[in-house]
Amino acid sequence: LWNDNRLATLSIHCASNYPHLKANSTYDIGLRDNCNDDEYLEILEDSVNRALSDVQPNFVLYDAGVDVYIHDKLGRLKVTEDGIRKRDRFVLEKCVGLEIPVAAVVGGGYDKDVDALARRHAIVHEEAAFVWRKFRRKLSPNE
Repeated sequence: LWNDNRLATLSIHCASNYPHLKANSTYDIGLRDNCNDDEYLEILEDSVNRALSDVQPNFVLYDAGVDVYIHDKLGRLKVTEDGIRKRDRFVLEKCVGLEIPVAAVVGGGYDKDVDALARRHAIVHEEAAFVWRKFRRKLSPNE
């Protein structure tokens, strides 16, 4: 699919993280180690807006990785659970607001406390439910 111009990818990742040789994406955004919520969200919003504007996709597959979490064993970024929640809500609201179908999957995240890891993975589902309720009310205000 790499040579198929119908596919575009956006990767926002820690530049110094494993693997050092990364697969190429249409939009490769390498972040510095210890990138915090504010910096991460600013870069994410700019990158998502640019990619959606440039590509005008018919569908978005969103990999909601939680290895960005501040205490992740491998992630090297410093994004809080609140930052993850804001990220997921932004991506989902942006797509739905532009009437772009979006499917989200969980990914990344390394923690010996599997309950805490599962809670972080659940954030994208919680935000999807929030966005669905929000936009459903806008589309059918009498319900």
